[in-house]
Amino acid sequence: MNIVVCIKEIYDPEATIDSFRLDSATRTLVSSAKVLKVVNPFDEQAVEAALRIKDKVGAKVTVLSLGNNLDRVVVKKPLHMGADELILLEDEAYVGGDSWSTAMALSAAIAKIGSCDLVLCGRQAADSNAGQTGLGIAEFLGLPCVTLARRIEIDGRGASIERVIPDGYETVETTLPAVVTVSNELGQARYPSIKNIAKSNSIKPEIWKPADIGLAPESCGVSGRRLKATSLYLPVFETTCEIVSGESLQEAAQNLALRLRQERIL
Repeated sequence: MNIVVCIKEIYDPEATIDSFRLDSATRTLVSSAKVLKVVNPFDEQAVEAALRIKDKVGAKVTVLSLGNNLDRVVVKKPLHMGADELILLEDEAYVGGDSWSTAMALSAAIAKIGSCDLVLCGRQAADSNAGQTGLGIAEFLGLPCVTLARRIEIDGRGASIERVIPDGYETVETTLPAVVTVSNELGQARYPSIKNIAKSNSIKPEIWKPADIGLAPESCGVSGRRLKATSLYLPVFETTCEIVSGESLQEAAQNLALRLRQERIL
């Protein structure tokens, strides 16, 4: 069985807001040098889902990521967890894309890999929270898509998937190949092991440019965007405090009750 897991390198979502500044001209957030890059936590869940399948029924797990000047320490983490191969769509042309251009490039790479039984993605990226790339990959490849998976069981040429819904979960079945987006309800992703770290040191990632996956550079990244940011701003939170007093505690309480009634809170 061949599984492809798509991962994204992002700035640490645990970084404080003062670690970023707003560039109003380009409508982007610029991070300070102290903010580290990490694998999108939801994508780590997708890697964990693939490795659980590998442990149970056997599988080759290929990790796929897109960007430019990707931090090798970050993108090799899935190898340290137990994945088998790493393919990087790495070129300046891939920078600045939206869900459309990113999904198109990833689906072209998956088509080049070929013989893929299952494509796994995180439910969303913790930086944009769009949750569209996995669905886009399925659309471009013409595959069924199951979202928000918390459990995946492989049975022959099909899969039984528990997917999260607002009041619990439901079980659905799909034929393979298919695309599945994995939710955090899957559980804790495993820690990299010393054995896998030592093994992955000898694994060199394959680097694919747009031409390698049959795409023109102008159809990728910012040139291939279908969405345009019209504004980006930091919200302003304003609060007011009103002191309600009285000659005694009882009078103060009565005045407070009257004031709350005036505001239709009581």
